[in-house]
Amino acid sequence: MIEHALIFAAGRGVRMRPLTDATPKPLLEAGGKRLIEWHLENLARAGVREVVINTSHLAEHFPAALGDGSRWGLRIHYSHEGPEPLETGGGMLHALPLLGDTPFIAVNGDIWTDFDFSALPQDPAGIAHLVLVDNPPQHPGGDFVLRDGTLIDDHPHPIPLPPAGEGEKLTFAGIGVYRPELLAGQQPGKFGIVPILRAAMRAGKVGGEHYRGVWNDIGTPQRLADIDASLRGGHQSP
Repeated sequence: MIEHALIFAAGRGVRMRPLTDATPKPLLEAGGKRLIEWHLENLARAGVREVVINTSHLAEHFPAALGDGSRWGLRIHYSHEGPEPLETGGGMLHALPLLGDTPFIAVNGDIWTDFDFSALPQDPAGIAHLVLVDNPPQHPGGDFVLRDGTLIDDHPHPIPLPPAGEGEKLTFAGIGVYRPELLAGQQPGKFGIVPILRAAMRAGKVGGEHYRGVWNDIGTPQRLADIDASLRGGHQSP
């Protein structure tokens, strides 16, 4: 059972302004709960016991809102990155001392999904395992090709589209399981995780799955309003 998880919550949420001028994006509400609270509930349900939340923008709001995690049966640790976010790779590296030396879950704090975290592989075959979803309207080109449970990097030279049923280009859901050694040799600082993942894909070390359930990227105030109305109306998808 995976007992550690990282929630990315350090971003400024520029596209969500003015809402994020006073409230960090993961603390915005949908369906009567903060976005990050949905994750905390789902992670606790999946057996996670230690959650690291990386913070930067309006960092002081997180402990005030979430406390030590005991209300969800969790222990929350805060990985503060300073006034400037370190991006996904730098933020993950900065949080590693709090995540231990075994595989951990990482999830973007600004998505809403009914994905069951307990379905993730406890001991991924490769160095990472990513969850992919159907391409949303705002990202029609997708991110990675999924073929036979393995992710394939087609950047910067797109590979020919595979025959139907053998693979397709899908969107990264912002959910994954990572081994700490993915970041071996990386130096502290600001950097993204995607180039590192692409290199691992070229070595055949990244697995994946296609999730067909409910997933929403809360990237604009309108999308937040849509999912809020849907949840309050008793539905799981707008």
